[in-house]
Parts: sequence; structure tokens; C-alpha cells
Amino acid sequence: MRPISYSRATDAATAVAAVSSDPTSEFLAGGTTEIDLLRQNVLHPRRLVDINRLPLTDIGTTRDGGLRIGALARMSEVAASPLVRERFPMIRQALELGASAQLRHMASMGGNLLQRVRCPYYRDAQSPCNKRDPGTGCPALEGFSRGHAVLGVSDHCIATHPSDVAVALAALDARVHTLGPHGERTHAFDDFFLLPGDSPHREHPLEHGELITAIEVPATPVARHSLYLKVRDRASYEFALASVAAALSVVDGTVADLRVALGGVATKPWRARRIEDFLIGAPANRDTFAQAARGELADARPTLMNAFKVELARRTVVRALETLVGDTGRSPA
Repeated sequence: MRPISYSRATDAATAVAAVSSDPTSEFLAGGTTEIDLLRQNVLHPRRLVDINRLPLTDIGTTRDGGLRIGALARMSEVAASPLVRERFPMIRQALELGASAQLRHMASMGGNLLQRVRCPYYRDAQSPCNKRDPGTGCPALEGFSRGHAVLGVSDHCIATHPSDVAVALAALDARVHTLGPHGERTHAFDDFFLLPGDSPHREHPLEHGELITAIEVPATPVARHSLYLKVRDRASYEFALASVAAALSVVDGTVADLRVALGGVATKPWRARRIEDFLIGAPANRDTFAQAARGELADARPTLMNAFKVELARRTVVRALETLVGDTGRSPA
């Protein structure tokens, strides 16, 4: 048994001060993965600072017509928001496909972005793992790697980022607002998630004690016609083998605007900029979609066990874009 102290913060500044002053402290929000990792002896905080009473639950519009989500808004609350359902259907779909109803009622949006990987070598607390214990190695490189990443990998880590909604937020150029020991900061979403490189234990550019306060999504008209397509081993309660968040505008048979991000295949939510650059101005048909998808996956580095993900991701991109073309003029379900 390891003793853990517990306290509740009533305002963000107090929470930040409490955690930043103690390297053994951590924030506690929904706790849907953190408590599991404590029980599995993967995380070892000596103090938990409960932030659930902080006033960070609002879901509303920004001045430019975008979306602002408080970091402690629950996944289920965001998915049910009429604003999200009307203007950003891919966010709603990603949230509803992301977990069981029970977890969605507990898990916070900020916590979802910071959730830890599901790599079994990381979570068993016994195997070597560069992410958990830097410098010890990555058994997944030569071991069980069926669910691991093929994009953004390094010789030190190939763990897949597990979040679904982060994929949709990546496609929409979201921003992450934080409060830390040195004040407020805003992180571009693509910069908020770090590639493993030679330091996979660093997943975010956050200081110790830096607290996510809100997620902001800019006004994105094309997002009204969007979807999140998730391919997995079973129909529910499973992480993605490959997923696509896509928003598409087609004018006279030509792609006028496009946002695409991939999940389940990369070490971070993967903005598919090669697909976007290739397709904007191109014919909106299966052949060009497939060609764009091949270009995006050209740098994939699969293992023997997850090589199937390359073709699966290509097909998932094509299916998502064809679905949106077929839905032109109709609102996504």
C-alpha cells in the first residue's frame, strides 16, 4: 500500500499552486484512466488535487462563432450540446464512439486529451517501457504490436494515441488554453501533442502543474458537413484500429474545402495535410480520394503485426470522403 493524500481545489489558481509546488502531486478530474493506472502501479503520485469543483464546465460560442468547451465539461454533456450537434457533428460522433455511456458521464474533456496510451507494455508496470521509464527500451518494436502506430513512430516508441475526440479537434484546428505557474498560455492543437522521438515520456509541452482550462474550436463552416468514422474490432467499447475525422465541401464536383485527421494509426492525433493539399481543387471521386490516401500513408513504418493498418487507413479515408460526397445536401445523421 502507498499512502496518497487528497485535497479539493475551489479555484484554478489554488489548484495550479498546489500541484506546481509539489513534483509528486497530480490533478484529479474524472479519474476514468488515472485511477486505473494508480491501481496498476503505473502512476505514483503522493498527492491528488481534485479539480472537479472548478468553474470550467461551460459549453458556448466564441465571438467569431466558434466553440469554447470548458476543460471539466463531461464528454456526454458536450456530445449532447445543440451547438456541437449542429455545427460540429464530427465532434459529437467522436465523443459518442469514444467510450461507454458510463465513462462519458464521468470523463472530462481536458482529461480525455491527456489520457495515457493503452500499450500493454506501458500498462503492465513490469515490462521495460521508454514512456513509463525512459531509457529502458520498447518491447512493442519486436513484440505484440497489432494495435500500435504506423505514423509518427520512432525507434523508442510506437504507442498509438487513444483519444477519438482529439482526432476531430485536430481536424478543426482547435486550441488548448491552460493556466500554469507562469500564467496563461494557448497551445495550437497540433503542437499540443508531441511526437515520441527520443523522449516518448514527454507527450505534451505542459509544465508540471499547468492546468487545461478550455478547448477552443474556431468557426469552421465546412464542419457542418462532417463525420467521424471509426473502424475497430467490435462495435462498441473498443479503441480504433483506424479512424477518420473529415469535413468536406464540394462545388460542381470539385473539392472546395476539406479537413481530415486520422486516429488509431499514429502516435498523436494525425492531421492529414497531404490529403488536404492534394484534394482541394481536385475532382471529388474515389480515384482521387484513394490517391490522396496513399500519399498520406507513404511514410508509414509498420511492424509485421500491424502492417494491415496501412491499407485499412487508406480504405477508411476513401469511405469517409465518399460518405460525405453522398450526403451532400443532407445533414449527417
